[in-house]
Amino acid sequence: MDFGLQHADVAGQLSAWCSEVEDSHWKGPFDIKSRFPSASFLADNRVVFNVKGNKYRIDSKISYENQLVLVKRIGTHAEYSKWAF
Repeated sequence: MDFGLQHADVAGQLSAWCSEVEDSHWKGPFDIKSRFPSASFLADNRVVFNVKGNKYRIDSKISYENQLVLVKRIGTHAEYSKWAF
């Protein structure tokens, strides 16, 4: 991920998150919440994941039916505060 190259302090956590997501078979928000308790759920199957102690955020859209996770954007907590949803 390019973001991990720019923010080396989170590269390992992003890689681990990607691996875990690729191996997951989520049927709904409960499955995500049981593994990622700090995840925030928004309208239209959007999920915001906290990474590295809430220092970074991953904004994603989930298709449970197709088992797809689209990462819309990744940013620092400060950047997240400026995102419009």
